[in-house]
Amino acid sequence: MSGDPSKQYWYNINTGEVEFGYVSPAPERVGPFETKLEAEHALETLRANSAKWAEEDAAND
Repeated sequence: MSGDPSKQYWYNINTGEVEFGYVSPAPERVGPFETKLEAEHALETLRANSAKWAEEDAAND
């Protein structure tokens, strides 16, 4: 990921909307994402990452 985060896309977890730049307060958004499409799929990305990290944690126990 590169670039200025204030000029990237964010997913607002309260509204389910994609935003460009720092529109909402930080606790309400996840990101940044380089494209609008990536931000639109933020929840799927978060779920996949969580599952991957849980598997890694279980493997390390």
